[in-house]
Amino acid sequence: MTSDELLPSTLTTFTASDGENLAVQDWPLPQGEPCRGMVLLVHGLGEHVGRYDALARRLNDWGFAVRGYDQYGHGESAGPRGGLTSDMRLLDDLADLVDATRARMPAGQPLVLLGHSMGGLVASRFVSLHLRPVDALVLSSPALDAGLGAVQKLLLATLPRIAPNLRVGNGLDAQYLSHDSAVVAAYLADPLCHDRISARLARFIAEGGPATVARAAHWSVPTLLMWAGSDKLVNPAGSRAFAAAVPQAVVQSHCFEPLFHELFNESPELAEPVLDLLREWLVRRCAIPARS
Repeated sequence: MTSDELLPSTLTTFTASDGENLAVQDWPLPQGEPCRGMVLLVHGLGEHVGRYDALARRLNDWGFAVRGYDQYGHGESAGPRGGLTSDMRLLDDLADLVDATRARMPAGQPLVLLGHSMGGLVASRFVSLHLRPVDALVLSSPALDAGLGAVQKLLLATLPRIAPNLRVGNGLDAQYLSHDSAVVAAYLADPLCHDRISARLARFIAEGGPATVARAAHWSVPTLLMWAGSDKLVNPAGSRAFAAAVPQAVVQSHCFEPLFHELFNESPELAEPVLDLLREWLVRRCAIPARS
């Protein structure tokens, strides 16, 4: 499929089960184009799903329809920036999106979750708790280890109880997103990106990673785990611990040693091996349906 054949993405509003509105973006395949499956994107902290347009177009090229959404408190979705109304909020929203996405897919078509950073934590926690069945999972630099020091752990033990909605700077240093300076500049100039995080969201990230790793030995969903060996925004130790604990027949793991946090947004010569691995893994698992 050439770029000229790709359809424009569409933006819609999805109302979650609690009544809050979430912004949803779809990258469909042209009518009649064979579809290997649907990839549902779950973005990271402080960003929005619109930043995944280039990746979505690659997935379209490989025969996948793509859907993504701005998580609560992010992008064009409801909620204060970086806020969180409950510990299950992000997981419940993903469950709602999975249900709604399944409802519009042909029976038997694979649904793949692809989560990056905090989105990787949300997606992996979702799978570990068996909240909804999915056919495959892709994790990109998942936030499975927040890398907290003793003082930070002490604050997280008390702040969410005292001031769960207190929002502070998330401490993300954008220069370590990618070796591509254009990616960093675009992130800093993007009005839909923010640097806020609430005490409750910080606790969700800090506790959710270890809880997910603790369930890794019982993993049953086919998973591709990719992480950056030079990541300075998420502690790679979380991915290494997960990779060491999961059944090797179920999870394929790969560390891209010289890369920074955003694997798909790295400099072209660094990102291409990541995309090659992603394509090979997805295409191997999701066959083009036979024509009737």
